Amino acid sequence: MFFSIHRQGMARVAAAMPRGSAGDVAANVAEAIALIEEADRRGVDALVFPELALSSYAIDDLHLQDALLDAVEAGVARILLATRELAPVAVIGAPVRRNGRLYNCALVVARGQLLGVVPKSYLPNYREYYEKRWFASGAGLAGLEVMLAGQSAPFGTDLIFAAADLADFVLHVEICEDYWAPLPPSTMGALAGATVLCNLSASNIVIGKARERALLAASQSARAIAAYVYSASGPGESTTDLAWDGQGMVFELGELLGESTRFGRDPELLVVDVDLQRLRLERMRMGTFNDCAAAAGHPETRFRRIGFLHRPHGDDRGLERGLRRFPFVPNDPVRLNEDCYEAFNIQVEGLARRFTATPGDHLVIGVSGGLDSTHALIVAAKMCDRLGLPRSAILGYTMPGFATGEATRSNAWALMRALGVTGAEIDIRPAARQMLADMDHPFARGEPVYDVTFENVQAGLRTDYLFRLANRHDGFVIGTGDLSELALGWCTYGVGDQMSHYAVNSGVPKTLIQYLIRWCVETGQFDEETNRLLTDILGTEISPELVPADESGAMQSTQSRIGPYELHDFFLHYVVRHGLPPEKIAFLAWHAWKDAGAGEWPAGFPEAARNAYDLATIRHWLEIFLRRFFLTSQFKRSAIPNGPKVSAGGSLSPRGDWRAPSDGSADPWLAALAAVPEREP
Repeated sequence: MFFSIHRQGMARVAAAMPRGSAGDVAANVAEAIALIEEADRRGVDALVFPELALSSYAIDDLHLQDALLDAVEAGVARILLATRELAPVAVIGAPVRRNGRLYNCALVVARGQLLGVVPKSYLPNYREYYEKRWFASGAGLAGLEVMLAGQSAPFGTDLIFAAADLADFVLHVEICEDYWAPLPPSTMGALAGATVLCNLSASNIVIGKARERALLAASQSARAIAAYVYSASGPGESTTDLAWDGQGMVFELGELLGESTRFGRDPELLVVDVDLQRLRLERMRMGTFNDCAAAAGHPETRFRRIGFLHRPHGDDRGLERGLRRFPFVPNDPVRLNEDCYEAFNIQVEGLARRFTATPGDHLVIGVSGGLDSTHALIVAAKMCDRLGLPRSAILGYTMPGFATGEATRSNAWALMRALGVTGAEIDIRPAARQMLADMDHPFARGEPVYDVTFENVQAGLRTDYLFRLANRHDGFVIGTGDLSELALGWCTYGVGDQMSHYAVNSGVPKTLIQYLIRWCVETGQFDEETNRLLTDILGTEISPELVPADESGAMQSTQSRIGPYELHDFFLHYVVRHGLPPEKIAFLAWHAWKDAGAGEWPAGFPEAARNAYDLATIRHWLEIFLRRFFLTSQFKRSAIPNGPKVSAGGSLSPRGDWRAPSDGSADPWLAALAAVPEREP
């Protein structure tokens, strides 16, 4: 079913924060069963409890009392009985006796079966910790079995758990201190194939420790290319000498997907959908991950892969995952400011290096008054400031054609004056008329024929002038075309948005360019008059201005032709950065955009970005994107000039992130798109 997260390569995980106790095993078991039942109702696939959740953690020498350990084993039997018809794989902390030793363990339970028991490897015995007083280390234990609650189960640190009926759903378990070690066991588990790393913790809270836990979980999920689910003991544990906050977190590839309430008095489930397909594709893409597995002696040959039939809920349970409508634009104001600072300075430094390495004294740029040329111009102005050059070294040209609007032309001139660049104007219409006449084009005979030839004669003349002006004035041409246009092929081959001496915008998508200009205004990169003009330009309709306005006065609109850039940038991110199939991209886009004004968007973003798109609309524009991206545009990208990579989301340079044949087929992607329904239910 298209709307099921499982069909889309996802799994639902949860960190459980039960009410703790000081050794009330019956209460702990009842709490665990209640949370597993709630997780089942919410469609959870894997549920991670805190360390020693069944016995309690802070009970010291009571761990060595058989009465308590017998109660724990009886509680495990109750849990196995209660979960026979429940879907979640529960990972529960408990003390386990084996061969005359006591181990601090994680029990992995699925539909009434004890799939395995994983002992803790690293036992803290410093500062406030005394675990070696009670527990034996599980480090190095492999290939063993244990009898517990009437079931025989694999025992050891060599276990990963793989669902036979949910692709890429493979679990590894470590316990608290294990991930504080220089080499956490989950590293080997991930190299052996686990995608979901589970940590059962009883970490007590002191000032600053929550940040440290989050740092470790985030970094491990990033290094191991995995999801990391962390659950720590909360209020209810004994506070004889310590305190507990119940911190739950889920990270994926270093990104925080969700966190629990800390210091909460009530039981809680932190429920998040993790993208298993994304993790697998990232591992395939990142050769370092596989090289590390080889250097580590191929851990998959040393782990026991415990297979099980998961039988997940396959219906539509919604999506428990935050989705950014603008994947290239952070929704957090602090990170947005940091990213804009980096992006802008990457462009400035790239252009500065190219200018100092190229013979000549000038930069030549066509200034239309639109977004892309405006942004390239302010990058060039800032480059001059940084190098100590007068901004007059920038030669800016407006080149009005048959459809140039007075508003954009005026903005172009006003911006050049405000920035102090050398401005000039060349009217291309006489040359365009002559060229059209030489070609016997109907327009030259007075007929209103506005075809692609009519448009490209104007675009081509502008580029011809810029290159020859660069020759004339000992300079080089700055390209203005952006990443979104290159993705869609919305650029004429050999013309300024595809060809230049240096394509300074080629790594920046349209949605980010809008925000970079806004960032320049908000952070005072330029003077007040320049900022006023930049704000006006942000409100300008995106248009090539190559075809005269229609009878109603409406100007040529790019987005009415090729679709909304906010959707195309969404598609671009998931195609290039993640390699997701069209069905999955449509699923994510629908959840991100299905409600008007829903979700998040950066403050001050254009009002149109608050639109809603139904599934039929998303499917339509995704098909347009796939046809243009895979079928008709690669030959243009294969011949683009140098330009800086700006976003981790990728670039389309044939020398960088994207290598593809210019004559490739789009058929596999278009065939996959057929799985997307025509409309939502």
